[in-house]
Amino acid sequence: MPQRWTHLTLGLFRVVVALLFTCHGIATLFGVLGGAQGGHAPALLEWPGWWASLIEFVGGILVAFGLFSRPAALLCSGSMAYAYFTVHQEHALMPIQNGGEAAAMFCWAFLAIAVLGPGAAALDNRLLRPRTGPDAAASTGATAPALSK
Repeated sequence: MPQRWTHLTLGLFRVVVALLFTCHGIATLFGVLGGAQGGHAPALLEWPGWWASLIEFVGGILVAFGLFSRPAALLCSGSMAYAYFTVHQEHALMPIQNGGEAAAMFCWAFLAIAVLGPGAAALDNRLLRPRTGPDAAASTGATAPALSK
């Protein structure tokens, strides 16, 4: 598969996973869309519910736009690992038995994004791209090397 398709596929994967994650955060944080706990939002600053839903909401938005995507994806992955091991794992070993499929899938999906990068159409690609050319030298105060004939 050409590198271009890999980059586009990673970008699409990042956006889809992050939007689903953001919807989960919106549902929990604001108590809409059925929300967790029957439509009731967690109390402000309540541990871990409010913080987890804040990570889902803000982290999902950051990853969707590809802004600080690697650290945001790592935080989202860690949040889902924490959720899996503290909420689901105590009920049964396998995710299919303990209801932790979503937490496990989000954990691994965000870990993949953190390791592989954001793919195409990420703001990180535009903002963190190394600048080249005469504009870069002028903006950093560096001088271009003299050309010899």
